Amino acid sequence: MVTTPVKKLTFAEFLEQYPDGYGIFELVNGEIVRVEPTRSHKNVARFIMLSFNDEIRRLNLDYIADQTVLIRTVTANGQEQGRNPDVSVVKASLWNSNVTAYGALIEPIQLAVEVTSTNWDDDYVDKLDEYQRLGIAEYWIVDYLAIASRNYLGNPKVPTVFVYHLIEGQYQVTSFRGDDKIISLTFPELEITVEQVVNSSQMGKL
Repeated sequence: MVTTPVKKLTFAEFLEQYPDGYGIFELVNGEIVRVEPTRSHKNVARFIMLSFNDEIRRLNLDYIADQTVLIRTVTANGQEQGRNPDVSVVKASLWNSNVTAYGALIEPIQLAVEVTSTNWDDDYVDKLDEYQRLGIAEYWIVDYLAIASRNYLGNPKVPTVFVYHLIEGQYQVTSFRGDDKIISLTFPELEITVEQVVNSSQMGKL
């Protein structure tokens, strides 16, 4: 029996074939993959985005915070990926340099946030590597369910926000838990705690 290998899509082909109006999709290993987060996951992402937007407006910063930005990344073996962070912070001057273009970017954004779910290893391993490779200055992994392994979260596992800052091409990480205020270089006056992020999920009311 002869099998014909399925052609892996490039990022440009992914954009051409993107199923508009049918949800959120990423390009993963050459295939279009649908992303379907839970409502609690969306609650956390929305809370963080609105907190960023409050800072952008308050301080009149040159940023745009959005939940629908597609970015082109590249894996260690050169495979193009299409990622849609749960929250993206982009320089407004970059975004508005071509307002007739669609939402995909090939330039590094300022900050990416991934809220973890059952495929948490994507955020901790694959996206971490891709975002560092692209040159994203700041990357948050928001593990509000403490769903990752103890290798990352320790024992006992507790909800944690990991903030990675790009220093000389390599990510340096700081972890925050409980009533810790999350420290961001992009938003140095941000006043939100891990506890507030976890509570925004509404999971505690179940």
